[in-house]
Amino acid sequence: MGTFPLQLTMKKTWRSTGARAALILLLTIVAYIPAMHAGFIWDDDDHLTTNPAMSAPHGLRMIWSSLAVSRYYPLTLTNFWFQHRLWGLNPLPYHVVNVTIHAINGVLLYLLLRRLRISVAWWAAALWAVHPVNVESVAWITELKNTQSGFFFFCALLCYLQFETEDRRSWYALALLCGVAAVLSKPSTVVLPLVLLLCDGWQRGRWGWKDILRTLPFFAVALVMSALTIVEQRGHILSQASTEWAMGPAERLVVAGRAVWFYAGKVLWPVDLAFVYPRWDVAVNTAWAWLPLAALVAVGVLLWVWRSRPCGSAVLFGLGYFVCALLPVLGFFDIYYFRYSFVADHFQYLASVGIVTLAASGIVHILDRGRLWPARLRAAVGSVPLAALAVLTWQQSQMYVNGETLFRRTIQLNPGCWMAYNNLGILVSSNHVEDAMEMYQQSLRINPNNAEAHINIGNAVLQLGRVAEARDQYQEAVRLRPGFAEAHQNLGVVLSRLGQRQEAREQWEQAVRIDPNYADALVNLGTALAQAGDMAGAAGHLTRALQIKPDNVEALDDLGNVMMGLGRVQEAISYYKQALRIKPDSVQAHNNMGIALTRLGRVAEAITHWKRAVEIDPYYADAHYNLGVALERTGKLGEAIEQYQQTLRIKPDHAEAQKKLARLQSVR
Repeated sequence: MGTFPLQLTMKKTWRSTGARAALILLLTIVAYIPAMHAGFIWDDDDHLTTNPAMSAPHGLRMIWSSLAVSRYYPLTLTNFWFQHRLWGLNPLPYHVVNVTIHAINGVLLYLLLRRLRISVAWWAAALWAVHPVNVESVAWITELKNTQSGFFFFCALLCYLQFETEDRRSWYALALLCGVAAVLSKPSTVVLPLVLLLCDGWQRGRWGWKDILRTLPFFAVALVMSALTIVEQRGHILSQASTEWAMGPAERLVVAGRAVWFYAGKVLWPVDLAFVYPRWDVAVNTAWAWLPLAALVAVGVLLWVWRSRPCGSAVLFGLGYFVCALLPVLGFFDIYYFRYSFVADHFQYLASVGIVTLAASGIVHILDRGRLWPARLRAAVGSVPLAALAVLTWQQSQMYVNGETLFRRTIQLNPGCWMAYNNLGILVSSNHVEDAMEMYQQSLRINPNNAEAHINIGNAVLQLGRVAEARDQYQEAVRLRPGFAEAHQNLGVVLSRLGQRQEAREQWEQAVRIDPNYADALVNLGTALAQAGDMAGAAGHLTRALQIKPDNVEALDDLGNVMMGLGRVQEAISYYKQALRIKPDSVQAHNNMGIALTRLGRVAEAITHWKRAVEIDPYYADAHYNLGVALERTGKLGEAIEQYQQTLRIKPDHAEAQKKLARLQSVR
């Protein structure tokens, strides 16, 4: 009997907690309904839609063992790998997963804030869950990196705090495991050990050696992942041969000071949220440039002096967390995205928790002061910002419905975004080449050193058949960025079309030197080596291309041709079969399969493939000719004559067809 009141209290508490958690889930999912109907945007191709690891049989090994398949986010890419097998490239389930994880993160944040004895735990978590500054992380499929790493980040904090309460090693091990999972989902969560120390300081008002020793394994994990990320980003940046990241220590401090205030401002006043914000001109020779950093330092000093006061310690904890969570993206380390902007909404997915919680606490403190507001009125007032943020999130989510909508809106908010003009041009180029050209020209007017625009113009004029102009554009892209593998690859293609085979081969060799995992360049180089008689070298490059992109039909077909050149006909047939399994309507594979089968005396099978080739492409002269030869061998002279005639209608200067047709007609 003595335990009954306690059991009743526990049940009541659970019901209250469960109901509040369910409400956070519901509010979040409703606010993000438009995001679930969005498509793929920007670099979703790099991470998912065209990522070779997603369809490769050994894709998981590729994800975990190399940087050949996008950046090193192995656990996030593993999630994509499993999702790809469940629902292919239907964007809806990916968005549902991302929204669901974010909603769960809102619940985890509620539990975490409550565990830290923050009185506004539910309200702050709900505000954060529906805050529009998080839309970029939730509505952009690639930013599963944020939601997934956030899930493990919050779990690590909860497990660690539970360990400190119960002192059970299993909780500590689970916290460390979640911490490892967080950094393997996105490296920016390396700030976890700093946040653990902040939580210790918030709970006990001080740090001891015991606290520091407990966090050492977390710091070790963070150090390893930080080093790997710095090397990876640095290598990616150096390959661009650009000065866009050339900032000294002074410039980095100025950027950091300004970025902190920018992020706080967007959380407190979330209007005109852009996919890409204007990139600041960093000038360190004026007092105004240093004012944000000076103000930030002054606030930090004041809060440290006032840390013994209840409000002072709370604000110090909240702002301390906010700045710590932003440390990886404040400009102290080079990030590829900085070539477009020094700030981005998705950079503060976890950091925004600090400002949201402080703002919620401040509002409640004002409402509670003097108890002048009735409880019901306080609740009504509190629901207003929650509803307003949810509406803003609904509206902001609509911007991500597709790439064209996103980049048009980006240009409205940031007319100087040269990257948006480039990407918008690519999206409209298939149907409106002239409009796309104008987009690329505008991109160049904004940023004349923009090699991507020259590549895009080259692609557009090549689409119009102006090969020489395309060559000039690709050459300019190479001049601007000698380390741009795509520019060398495309230049090689047009040089090959212009008959400059040796020069084309040199460009493909350069592309492969820059990016050894560039499958298209490997295929082109392999084909060029085969044409030059280097079958062994060709086989090596084509095999490497297939390791990266196992479903590359061109590589399979070309490798089959190389095997034919080496006299390994059975191996050639196996490659042609693989090509036809992936692309049953590949006329080249059908034609080459016919040639290989004829070598083995299987003429009837060869005829089947050549007939299929001319069905798919009635204007494929070589297939008509080969079919004619096979029909002649089987005694079907009338049908053979028809095929030779068809060959000559398509290609009047086909000398062998002329000879065979003349001979057969003379015999008949």
